[in-house]
Amino acid sequence: MSIIVTDTGFAADDWTEGFVALGAANDADALDLPSDTDPADVPLCNGLLMIRIDFPCSADGRGFTIARALRLRGYAGRLRAKGHVLADQYAMARRAGFDEVEISEALAARQPQEQWQFRANWQAHDYQSRLRGKVQA
Repeated sequence: MSIIVTDTGFAADDWTEGFVALGAANDADALDLPSDTDPADVPLCNGLLMIRIDFPCSADGRGFTIARALRLRGYAGRLRAKGHVLADQYAMARRAGFDEVEISEALAARQPQEQWQFRANWQAHDYQSRLRGKVQA
């Protein structure tokens, strides 16, 4: 069973529609993307409600790039990171455009909700905001 992490903490997965692999997508509600997906190859149709991007290991940051590229292309639906995302990476995931992170129960046990919520104020503590604040002063 998976745990969903949002800015409010841990929650059960409320998505029941399932996911379709990118190659099999024909007007799918939700796509499952591997970490080596070219964002330009993702069809952003009106019926696409959710995209889930795989993180095969915590050192693989390609999912952040994919998420950012999809948001820049105009995708406004639900965007989920899945796999080996660590609590320390939560703020980066949110800045890249993810709405939520899907982790295993084992990872949730090693990194409890408090560690994720500590990073939930991701908008207030990014480098660019601090830099702009000093420049404008």
